[in-house]
Amino acid sequence: MQATRTIEIGVGFFVALGLAALVMLAMKVSNLSSLYGETGYTVTAKFQNIGGLKVKSPVKMGGVRIGRVVDIRYDDKLYKAVVTLKIDSQYTRIPSDSSASIFTAGLLGEQYLGLDAGGDDKYLTQNSELYLTQPAIVLEQLIGQFLYKSAAGDADKK
Repeated sequence: MQATRTIEIGVGFFVALGLAALVMLAMKVSNLSSLYGETGYTVTAKFQNIGGLKVKSPVKMGGVRIGRVVDIRYDDKLYKAVVTLKIDSQYTRIPSDSSASIFTAGLLGEQYLGLDAGGDDKYLTQNSELYLTQPAIVLEQLIGQFLYKSAAGDADKK
């Protein structure tokens, strides 16, 4: 009787430990833990096409995460997507003429925003705007262009 109680307590402990590990994993994967307590400054960038970029996507510079995307909206006057970035407060020396591009990471196609440093002596501050932007490459458009050019090339041969 005492042995089964000890086993039940041990199993309960490991189940609770497993559930706690799953909750921590879910927080890490969904980036919910990074929503609170982050300090920094916001920067905006306007893009023709953002592809599959999402809120909470990383902002990287030189392969290092320096911030996150905090908002995406559409400007119906300029017909562009406006992306708001939150740059961590420790990165204060990013030149104001830096460029922003949307890249795809890995095989699953998660997109992130990459910054390339410019050469200006002035740095990004709160509510700055990045003017040099490169839109996301949309695979469907590339395939369509390839097929169109292939069909045009076949028509020229006839």
